[in-house]
Amino acid sequence: MSERLSQATLGRLPANVERFGYDRRRAAAGVVHLGIGAFHRAHQAALFDRLNESDPRWAIRAASLRSPGVRDEMAPQDGLYAMVVREGGDDRVRVIGAVREVLVAPEDPRTLVEALAAPEVRLVTLTVTEKGYRQAPDDPEAPRTAAGFIAAGLNLRRSRGLAPFAALSCDNLPDNGARLREAVLAVSDPELGDWIGAHVAFPKTMVDRIVPATDEADIASLARHLGLVDRAMVKTEPFWQWVIEDFPGDRPDFESIGVQMTSDVAPWEDAKLRLLNGAHSAIAYLGGLAGTDFVHQFVADPAGRSLVESLWDEAQATLDPPPGLDLPGYREALMRRFSNASLQHRTRQIAMDGSQKLPQRLLAPIADRLRRGQAADVLILAVAAWMRWQSGCTDAGEPFTVDDPLASQTGALLRSAHGPAEQAKALLRLDLFPRAMAEDERFVATVTRQLERLCDKGARAVVKEIARR
Repeated sequence: MSERLSQATLGRLPANVERFGYDRRRAAAGVVHLGIGAFHRAHQAALFDRLNESDPRWAIRAASLRSPGVRDEMAPQDGLYAMVVREGGDDRVRVIGAVREVLVAPEDPRTLVEALAAPEVRLVTLTVTEKGYRQAPDDPEAPRTAAGFIAAGLNLRRSRGLAPFAALSCDNLPDNGARLREAVLAVSDPELGDWIGAHVAFPKTMVDRIVPATDEADIASLARHLGLVDRAMVKTEPFWQWVIEDFPGDRPDFESIGVQMTSDVAPWEDAKLRLLNGAHSAIAYLGGLAGTDFVHQFVADPAGRSLVESLWDEAQATLDPPPGLDLPGYREALMRRFSNASLQHRTRQIAMDGSQKLPQRLLAPIADRLRRGQAADVLILAVAAWMRWQSGCTDAGEPFTVDDPLASQTGALLRSAHGPAEQAKALLRLDLFPRAMAEDERFVATVTRQLERLCDKGARAVVKEIARR
């Protein structure tokens, strides 16, 4: 089977496949998305697809800031792809029509700048991961970074007398709107910076949906169901959440599809980062070291489930939940989501880019507990597991590639250190760790002890010990 899903083959889809109900030719591209990947396709694009049913002004022109991979998958399919929602043995499939085209920024930066300056554009959304917010010099005439493209697009709109767009970061970062604003201002000249400061909204947001990586088996299975090949498909869970700081201007009716608009995103964001993401990181490194491939396998083991609950007990005490967020109920829902075996969420996927994720997921709640004089043994164990992961070898001796921006640095530090105590001391010199934490005797002693336990006994045995306690 080689024929692809496309506009021309839509009519051949099985009757049980849901599809968009609006005329794509008439939908205005009111959104530009930077950093198109599986998460965007399963979250924001799927929601804009629903918005277009009643208000067809929110089609998407998307852009990859690095490689042409997603463009090459989607272009032969006219931007169409299937979203497979999995729970238990049930797969629900919807073909998403919101993405009009995918640009590849390095191939033609000017086309992306012009897309950002199109009169119909009202929103720019981003999923560029944590490392995409590093402030770096950029050329307004040929931008390379997300911030550089946003600044160049806003500058062109200003020169043409067009209203600015709002820029929504959809990355898992505390205060992501402010961080995006700072990055954009850093590459703007003073005059443009003043205009941006006066007119451009950078709302904070929180997004949540588990989107595992698609593999060839997923593509083959969907092809058997559709009778067509879809190289751009995504698989995900039923749950989704999007919390947005309310902002003025011509924006979609987000509330009509269940998006939560609020005056304060931070409490929602903290709960998600410290409970869902913090547990995910602990599962990734402890499970990965123990040879556990998938999240559902980790929590299916009573010892693994007990460890997650213990980590949540520590992290929950650092939260100030907003009205409407029932933390016990939230934890129950998270455990159900983690237990969804049909997702096949790989621990090694979650383990990627750990140095960019630890500060908000684990180090922030640890710092809060240290300030209060509280122990943080399980949270610190997760940090020690990240340290152990940097060795590039599981407890069984299986080598793997450490996929992390600091991998070369952490690898060199570990090679120059002898034994867990020296290794912990060496890694604590990284800028990743706040100085106050790296010099806190309680933290240093605990992370050293936990790393020693992991090296001596292995992750599986340490997790079982915690469960017995």
